[in-house]
Order: sequence, then structure tokens, then C-alpha cells
Amino acid sequence: MKVAKFGGTSLASAAQIKKVCDIVLADAKRKVVVVSAPGKRDKNDTKVTDLLIALAERYLAEGEAEAELAAVVARYRDIAEGLALSEEIVQLIEADLRERLALDRSKPEMFMDAIKASGEDNNAKVVARYLQSKGVHASYVNPREAGLFVSEEHGNAQVLAESYENLKALRDKAGIQIFPGFFGYSPSGELVTFSRGGSDITGSILAAAVKADLYENFTDVDSVFSANPNIVPEPQPIQKLTYREMRELSYAGFSVFHDEALIPAFRAGIPVCIKNTNNPAAPGTMIVFEREGNGNPVVGIASDGGFCSIYVSKYLMNREIGFGRRLLHILEDEELSYEHIPSGIDDISVILKDDKIDDEVERRITERVRTELAVDDIVFERDMSMIMLVGEGMRHNVGTTARAAGALARAQVNIEMINQGSSEVSMMFGVKAVDEEKAVRAIYEEFFNKNAASETATAEEAISYR
Repeated sequence: MKVAKFGGTSLASAAQIKKVCDIVLADAKRKVVVVSAPGKRDKNDTKVTDLLIALAERYLAEGEAEAELAAVVARYRDIAEGLALSEEIVQLIEADLRERLALDRSKPEMFMDAIKASGEDNNAKVVARYLQSKGVHASYVNPREAGLFVSEEHGNAQVLAESYENLKALRDKAGIQIFPGFFGYSPSGELVTFSRGGSDITGSILAAAVKADLYENFTDVDSVFSANPNIVPEPQPIQKLTYREMRELSYAGFSVFHDEALIPAFRAGIPVCIKNTNNPAAPGTMIVFEREGNGNPVVGIASDGGFCSIYVSKYLMNREIGFGRRLLHILEDEELSYEHIPSGIDDISVILKDDKIDDEVERRITERVRTELAVDDIVFERDMSMIMLVGEGMRHNVGTTARAAGALARAQVNIEMINQGSSEVSMMFGVKAVDEEKAVRAIYEEFFNKNAASETATAEEAISYR
């Protein structure tokens, strides 16, 4: 049995939905299908989720948003007409949206979640209706009726344990089950969404619940690539990744997969295949528990911008019990979460997202750290990017850091920070944002051209990465 999830680009138009349904029907094992809201039809288009956010924001502010509502309904009407479906489905979608707009606006987070989730919910109804029109035994599944229960954290829901037992029943249902992604319901019956891109999470939860043999995640690329194609021309495709490698790459900027989505599938021991809706014959990228080494310690390079570093130094910091805790408590008081904390004997750096810190927050933090921790120096460094090298092979390879640092030096990129996780599966370099693309290209050249890869091939060939 397979669970197949299709992203927004895969479902952006009637033509794309026809492709999706052909893919589903081509394999009788695809019994559970998770759908996203319609995405962009072209680079100048607007995702339905963004149209819904605009609708909710206007309605919250003014209590009226007919133009925004009409824009959403028009997208679904265009899809319905392209699928030769009757106007009835469009009327049902408009009625559903008006019912959601009538919800309590005094709870804006709840209201926003209800409006946003209608994108996936109504698209699932459209896909199910189209399959039915072709004589296929297919059913729309309501997540509340199916028992997908989540925590009451709007925009950041976490699945509750009882959901897996509830959803297991989908395995034995006849026909194809069309399930909307991105949201579930709290035990009290309130609709709550996962974080943005959360349809990946829904797919992973369902795969675990029904004990699928494979979770297929269909997107608009043939595979995961070893670097961002917008930065590195024609990067190498990745045939296999371990769960840990994919998790690290997703966190660090790979947009193919939601960085939390793998957890349910990982815990249930289910392999994941990333495939292309527009080229379903391509093998895609398999995400597995272990893979054979291919001679390269690095499997992928990811990068992300918008970071800020808070550098703090104090003589004999290492002897001061509780220093780190008190520093992080100051950040906690500002409701800031950190990303990384590289440290030395007398200094520590805290890496955070830049958009959370304005000039006033910086001033308050600086003042408190100087006063309460009596530091020698505190420096804020803005406009930083993080370059992540990921690969299980780094644990077995000597000199990876030296090679990466050498590549950056030759490209005249100054390293602001180096951090390696205790798992030794990833290594991170902090650089100025203006140097991000140059840094990625330099490291890619070092680890992915044939000459560099062959240097370690003999030693790595027989290693199995777990």
C-alpha cells in the first residue's frame, strides 16, 4: 500500500489535476491520496493559500471582503470547468467559504486557520468529485470524522497519539481516499493547522497510521539535488538520502520537503520517495534508514539567509556556573528562540533569525547582557547566511572541514562562524549574506566535481550509512 501526497504546483490547474489522477490510477497500491491547495500556475500567479490569507486579513479588518472571496471562487471555478464538473461543486465551495467567514472573528488565530485550511479541504473535494465523474470509486475524507486530532496550537499544530489508531481504519476502506492536507482538529473540535507547508506532515502521519509500504511525495522536480539549482547550474541529483540527511537539508533551506514532515514516517520505519508529477517515470529520490557510501562524504549543500549572530565574550566565562542559562533567559524574555550556539572558552555566539530582532530589541538585549552578565563585549552581527554541508560520510572521513574551509578561502569568502553537530552528519559555516551564493558554488566545486570525489572513493566505497 502506498500513500501519495501531491503539492500545490501539482494541483494548480485542471490539467495538473488530470495528471495527478492519472498517476493515482496507474498504481492500484495508491489507496490514500493527500492533496494541497492549488499552487501557482506560473511564476506570476498567486497560490490559493495566499489568496485565502488576503481574504481572511481583509475580513478581520473590515468585516467584508467580496473581491477577495470572488478571487478564490474564480480559481476553483476555472479548475471545475477544466475538469468538466458542474457548477454545483463551485457553489458548494463558495457556501463553505461563506460559512467559515461567519465564524467568530474575536479569535483571529482560529479564524485565520479555518480560512487557510479551506484551500486543501475544498481541493480534496474537487479531486474526489473528478475521480467519481470518471467512474472511479473515490471518497473525500473529512479529517475530523477520520480522527486526525492535533494540539491546539494554531499555525503550529502537533499530532496527538490517538490519531494514529483512528486513522488506521483508512487502510481497510474501499476505493481511493482523498484526504486534505495541512490541518486537523483539536479534541474540542476546533480546526487547527500545521505550520506552512504542513500537507507534507499530513501525508507522513497517514503513511504511519495505515502502515504504508511507501510514502510518495510528488512535487515539481525529478529528485532532490545536491545543491540549489538556482545557485549551482545542473547540480547532481541525489538517488538516496538517509532520514537524518534529509532532515538536516530541509531545515537548512531545501524547500522540497517540510523539515518536520519526516518524523512520523521515520518513527514508523516507512521509506519515502520524492517524485515529479510532471515526470512520474523518473525514479526520484529515496529517503531510507541507511544507504551505501558513494565515495563522497557530502551528499548535499544547503543555504539559508536572514540570520543574526550575538557574540558575547567574558574572561573566564567557562568557570562561571549558569552563564549560558542566564544569557538564554534574557533571550527567552524577548520571546526569541535560538538556532545554534557555537562557543569557546571565553566567548559564545548565539545564532537567531534576523527578522525577530529590531533595533529596540537589540538595545534591550545589549543593555541587559552588559548589566546582568558583566560581559567584556557584546556584538550583534546582521545579514548573515548559513551554509550547511550534510552527509553521513563526514563521520568516517578526515579532512572535510579543511577542504570546505580551503574552498571558501580560495573563493575569498570570510568565515564568520563554524559549527558541527554532535551527530557529525552536518557542518555549518556562517558567512555574510552577500557571499552566500559564492560560498555554495565554491563548496559544491570542491566536493562534487569528479576529481574531488575520486580522492575519497576507495576509502568510502564499502561503508554503509545508518
